[in-house]
Amino acid sequence: MMPKFVIAPDSFKECLPADEVAEALANGIRKGCPNAKIVTLPIADGGEGTLQAVSREDERVSVTVTGPDRSPVRAAYALRQGTAIIEMASAAGLMLVPEKKRSAADATTYGVGELIRHAIEHGADRILLTVGGSATNDGGCGMLAALGTRFLRADGSKFLPTGGSLSEICRIDTSALLIAQKPCRFTIATDVQNPLTGESGATRMFAKQKGASAADLDRMETGMEHFAAVLEKSCGRAVAKTPGAGAGGGISVPLLAFANASIVSGVDAVLSAVGFSDAIRDADAILTGEGKIDCQSLLGKAISGVVRGAGSVPVYAFVGRIGDEKERLLSLGLNGIYEIRELAKSDADSLKSAKKYLEILAERFVKEHFQGD
Repeated sequence: MMPKFVIAPDSFKECLPADEVAEALANGIRKGCPNAKIVTLPIADGGEGTLQAVSREDERVSVTVTGPDRSPVRAAYALRQGTAIIEMASAAGLMLVPEKKRSAADATTYGVGELIRHAIEHGADRILLTVGGSATNDGGCGMLAALGTRFLRADGSKFLPTGGSLSEICRIDTSALLIAQKPCRFTIATDVQNPLTGESGATRMFAKQKGASAADLDRMETGMEHFAAVLEKSCGRAVAKTPGAGAGGGISVPLLAFANASIVSGVDAVLSAVGFSDAIRDADAILTGEGKIDCQSLLGKAISGVVRGAGSVPVYAFVGRIGDEKERLLSLGLNGIYEIRELAKSDADSLKSAKKYLEILAERFVKEHFQGD
């Protein structure tokens, strides 16, 4: 009997993209079981790599937009039968800014708005916006400005708010807002459940890793609270406490306020887009993975979605290293974990030779569990 394997890994951040991880695992399976049927489905959780995972190259549209530090960047979105798939990180991602120049207080989502505008002007009436990996904490103000909104200070002057200047917003003028003139349905994909403000909000939880100092955090949290109040007064609805509103530095909040928008699980949206449920029919095993696995991986990241969607099909994780007690991770739904670090001579070797070690681990796996097939 010919065994069937579905390979659905996330990327190994700063090491291998998801498609190369999938390719290495497939090569290892072929070595150990030449007659295997293999389906590769690279995935993501809504951050970097999502666009590549859910679209074909011929569906992608490349556009020069404003990067998070205001320098021009080349970004892309996919357009498929009226639906635009936009990866926030491609226009406002943390990896677009050198580490020493990262500043959550100054970064902007303007380029994300430019991508949305371009997509709508080229026929999109539905937007799947994947939120993750951002360099920003501007509450989506940059995005909204690129779509035609004016932000006004108390003296009536117009400006582009960033995370460090949200407290200057006195009035939000949406009279020229494109998504009001051309209604569009937004699905916002994220697995972050944090609200916009508070100790678990966008600023307190995520801004430090985007380059905010301790002094910045207090100022930015005050500004975000002020922005939430002005925004909710403008739209007449309490949107800041919506679960997931704190993802991407708050980019979903103005969409919830002024557009037909909803927040969904990032990995579930990706799995749906790649046809995961159909692919795993009659599968004997699912191989997934990411660079480092810990309990968070199984409580909201890409691997968690694979485990949830697997049904009765056993799931095995292939990872760079294990960050929590292995037995605890297995108890959360995995049937096995294979770790590169067990083979590698060092962390540097793990990164340099990840493809080779993934092939070895996949070959070992198939021989252990499907010997003789």
